[in-house]
Amino acid sequence: MQTLSYRQRRGQLETYFDRTAVEAWSRLTSDAPVGRIRATVRAGRERMRGTLLAWLPDDLRGRRILDAGCGTGALAIQAALRGAEVVAVDLSPTLIGLAKERAPQGLSSGSVEFRVGDLLDPDLGRFDHVVAMDSLIHYRSDDKIKVLTALSGRVEGSMLFTFAPRTPALTLMHAVGRLFPRSDRAPAIEPIGAERIRSLLAEAPELEAWQVGRTQRIDSGFYMSQALELQRA
Repeated sequence: MQTLSYRQRRGQLETYFDRTAVEAWSRLTSDAPVGRIRATVRAGRERMRGTLLAWLPDDLRGRRILDAGCGTGALAIQAALRGAEVVAVDLSPTLIGLAKERAPQGLSSGSVEFRVGDLLDPDLGRFDHVVAMDSLIHYRSDDKIKVLTALSGRVEGSMLFTFAPRTPALTLMHAVGRLFPRSDRAPAIEPIGAERIRSLLAEAPELEAWQVGRTQRIDSGFYMSQALELQRA
């Protein structure tokens, strides 16, 4: 499944999150003071994480979950505290190191296994649920769909993911972002309209057994992302 465009963007993301932005990302995902713009991003990410966790069963005991693009592990830890067996994978060894440092010792119910690697690695195994929070927003539309189709054969329950909605406000944010020095920029986000992504999902033969469920857009200053739920029919 791994197209040239997917591999190229994966390499850019690994470099950015593991080297260029690791200090900023560490502060953003902690309680450390941040500037006004990053505070809106932090608040938006917290709301999105809460939304995705709310779409999972309350009792996750006996469930296996893939946190695809786990970053510093906040969602994975919350899912494990509800009893899940979580495999949390990220491209960045540095972020995985931070996640391990922040994980509470001796979880009373579930468990978390933090791994460095690609979320499509078949050796990760099979899952009841997959959560990909803001880990597909940098990939082209066709690559987003290919990731979901590749995962679908190894998931029994639901796939929850986010995308960057194509809106005038997001377009303006991108224009502002281009004013920053190139070394400070994250890899480009690839916006897509909600109806367009629904159409692409409906056209994918590998996803015939799946149906679109809930959706929720989070707007918080410089954070804008939309969650979508795919469930086995």
